[in-house]
Amino acid sequence: MTKTATVSLHGNSYEVDPMLVGMKVELVFDPFDLTEIEVRTSGKSAGTAVPHRVGRHTHPKARPETPPESVPPTGIDYLKILEETHTANTAKGINYSSLMDDGRGPR
Repeated sequence: MTKTATVSLHGNSYEVDPMLVGMKVELVFDPFDLTEIEVRTSGKSAGTAVPHRVGRHTHPKARPETPPESVPPTGIDYLKILEETHTANTAKGINYSSLMDDGRGPR
């Protein structure tokens, strides 16, 4: 048994009564049906083990996060400006003869 009042059985975690922390317990169960697991200590029934649910832990005094205030739009469409610049730069095509002209004259 762990300090958090849980026990492990076949890779699953189960919660037990917190009063049993630090004690040696015995689990009685049907190996084909793990829906009901009896917890025993010193040969006496000590309740049932229930599947452990992992949840989000928060401090009781913690305030919930507030979403940031929305920023008003600027009216500038950056993607449109980028597309227009790209279209203007690629509209002329590639001048292959200028690629071969390295300033040394004809070959």
